[in-house]
Amino acid sequence: MWLSVAFAAEAAHVEALSEALLALGALSVGVEDADAGTDRETPQFGEPGSSPAPLWARSRVVALFEKHADIPLIAAAAAGQAGLAGTPRYEVSEVAEQDWVRLTQSQFEPIRINERLWIVPSWHRAPDPAAISLELDPGLAFGTGSHPTTRLCLEWLCDHLRPGASVLDYGCGSGILAIASARLGAAGVTGVDIDRNALLAAAGNAERNGAAVQLVHSSQPLDMQFDIVVANILTNPLCVLAPLLAARTRPGGRIALSGILATQAEQVRAAYAPAFDLAVQAEREGWVLLEGLRPC
Repeated sequence: MWLSVAFAAEAAHVEALSEALLALGALSVGVEDADAGTDRETPQFGEPGSSPAPLWARSRVVALFEKHADIPLIAAAAAGQAGLAGTPRYEVSEVAEQDWVRLTQSQFEPIRINERLWIVPSWHRAPDPAAISLELDPGLAFGTGSHPTTRLCLEWLCDHLRPGASVLDYGCGSGILAIASARLGAAGVTGVDIDRNALLAAAGNAERNGAAVQLVHSSQPLDMQFDIVVANILTNPLCVLAPLLAARTRPGGRIALSGILATQAEQVRAAYAPAFDLAVQAEREGWVLLEGLRPC
C-alpha cells in the first residue's frame, strides 16, 4: 500500500512545494487543476510563439509516499522548505498494492475505428490483418483513440483523406492523427504541439509505426499550407488559433476541428466564420466535429 497526499496550492508555490516533497521522499509528484470537473476548470494552452501558459491559480499538488511515511511531519517540513507561511491543507488516501503494469494494460484493448483502421496496443496482436493497425501505447500525451473526439477525427480522416494529400495535425499530442494520416496515404504530414513531451511521444510512435511525420514545436514558424488541417484540442484554444489554422489551410482545402462540446459549436463556428462556413459533421457522446472547405 502507498499513500497519496493532495495539497492545496497556489500557482506561485507549486514548483517549490513539488521540489520539497520530492526531496522529502515522495515517489512521484503531479499537479492538477483544483477546479477540474467544474465550470471553473481552466484548460492549459498558449498561442504559437508565446511563452508557456501559467499553472492553474488553484492547483492540487499530488504526491505519492510509502505507507509508513510520517505525512504530518513531511507536510510541515515541505511547507517550510517551500517558504510557505503555514502547512497547506491536504488530504490523504490509501493506494492499494497492485500489479500496475497488468492493470494498465488491461484498460487498453484494441479499438476498431472502422473497417479500415484499428488502434492496437503493443502487447496485443492485430485483430484484423487486412486493416491498417496503428500500434500506440498510452503515454504522457493525450491520444490513444479511446476518447470520443479522437475517434471523430480518425473516422473523418478515413472518409476524407485522399492519397497524396498534405496534412497538418495541430495539437498532435501522441501523434495519433498525424500517424493515421500517413498510414492512410497522406504525403507530407506535419504535427505541431506546445508540449515537448508530446512531441517526444509522437516521434516514438511515428517511428514504431513506420510513419513519416515532421514534428514541430508551436513556437517555431510554420509557413506552408496544407490540403487538410485537423485540430483536436479544446474550444478556447481552437478559437484563439482560428487565424493561424485558417491561414495554414490552402484554398480548396479542408479543416476538421474537434475537442468541442455540442453546446460550444456556435462559438467555434463564429471564430472561423471569416474563412470557413463550418458545419457539424458528426457527434459522439456530446462532442462534435466541425468541418469546412476553404473557398478558392
